[in-house]
Amino acid sequence: MAEYKPTIKAPGKNGDIIFSALVRLAALITLLLLGGIIVSLIFASWPSMQKFGFAFLWTKEWDAPAEQFGALVPIYGTVVTSLIALIIAVPVSFGIALFLTELAPNWLKRPLGIAIELLAAIPSIVYGMWGLFVFAPLFAEYFQTPVGEVLSGIPIVGELFSGPAFGIGILAAGVILAIMIIPYIAAVMRDVFEQTPVMMKESAYGIGCTTWEVIWRIVLPFTKNGVIGGVMLGLGRALGETMAVTFIIGNTYQLDSA
Repeated sequence: MAEYKPTIKAPGKNGDIIFSALVRLAALITLLLLGGIIVSLIFASWPSMQKFGFAFLWTKEWDAPAEQFGALVPIYGTVVTSLIALIIAVPVSFGIALFLTELAPNWLKRPLGIAIELLAAIPSIVYGMWGLFVFAPLFAEYFQTPVGEVLSGIPIVGELFSGPAFGIGILAAGVILAIMIIPYIAAVMRDVFEQTPVMMKESAYGIGCTTWEVIWRIVLPFTKNGVIGGVMLGLGRALGETMAVTFIIGNTYQLDSA
């Protein structure tokens, strides 16, 4: 009697088709949401555009009774504080991510990583109040005033240190923003650095490369796209922040480099 061998049917392609359709739908929904935001902004701002045109983008006067509305001051403050925050946060986040992935002992990696991520959970208003009442006075006394005396003759840079004596201003707001976005950038950089194949790093160490050479020639080229993504995430966070900057920058509608 011949032995019975059950036949196993090859899996169909219906699952792949359904999965592909769901993924495409998710991507389409994201694009539709982005397009909806753009259309909504254009529709809501169209009456203002018809009356004032694009001139409000480079006009600094804001006088509601006289119907003068200039957006230059908030645009300037947003851009400058965000740039200051990136200049400070990117190198610090880079160092934190490298320490966690390449240098930190195993017993320290997880607790320190969790502590850094917890900083992202602090509300922006807490950062703002801490910056106004604690950070700004110390910043003015121990950094802004003495460093400003040394750098006062340098164009642009010296003007950043010429803010009010009690510490509030664009420079202090940029530093607070940097503290706020460091957890985001550092977390992304750490995750992408961990994706570097261990074999590539061990091979580099095996031929005599130093830690810096491994980081510069192996880790960074392999993860540069993820690093750029982390920086863009931090920039988006900085550009969208309002409460902490409002506290630190003085809540005044005045175009000033400090």
